[in-house]
Amino acid sequence: MAPSSLMRGDPISVPVLDNTELRVRYGSYRRRQAARLLQMVPREAVRPLYRRARAAALDSGVDPEDVTNDPLAVLLGYCERLLPLPSFDIWHEDLRRHPDAHLEDLDDSADGPTADAPSTLATHELTFGGREWLARLRAFRDGGFWRAYIAFEEVDRDRVYRTTAVFCERDPWDLRRRFLSFEPASLEAFLRSALP
Repeated sequence: MAPSSLMRGDPISVPVLDNTELRVRYGSYRRRQAARLLQMVPREAVRPLYRRARAAALDSGVDPEDVTNDPLAVLLGYCERLLPLPSFDIWHEDLRRHPDAHLEDLDDSADGPTADAPSTLATHELTFGGREWLARLRAFRDGGFWRAYIAFEEVDRDRVYRTTAVFCERDPWDLRRRFLSFEPASLEAFLRSALP
């Protein structure tokens, strides 16, 4: 649940995400919804549901070995197709309009962002050295905490520089709030520390 200090109508930062991260987050969203459906299915209905999922996978040409090796993935994929989930474009527009709801979904999920696959929670734009930069707060779960680093991307270039994981908070809202409070001079200091 979002902390009460983050009230409706407060200014929020919509993170700037690249297409790869958007697709990863959309896929994670779909898997979370499928997993939540499975949690509601009565125990005695899981095996028949899996039999249907397995038959559908085999009918669609999935390699029988893949079906046998990862039955949970087959079941979750089937549940994703059963649910009336929004298309990528509709989901993306919802993320743009309601980032706090998506942040809450990330915080509540058991499969939240990891150090290997962090999520961007907020973005700052800045000018440094006469060039435009995006500073992205990249966060992940680590035990009972949320940790984050700042990834600096030079606009219109492929170069990305990042700090080490310098933030640690109990929830993602505190990470984002702290990051959004930084003045340009603070962000420039972090960028200088990240540059080679």
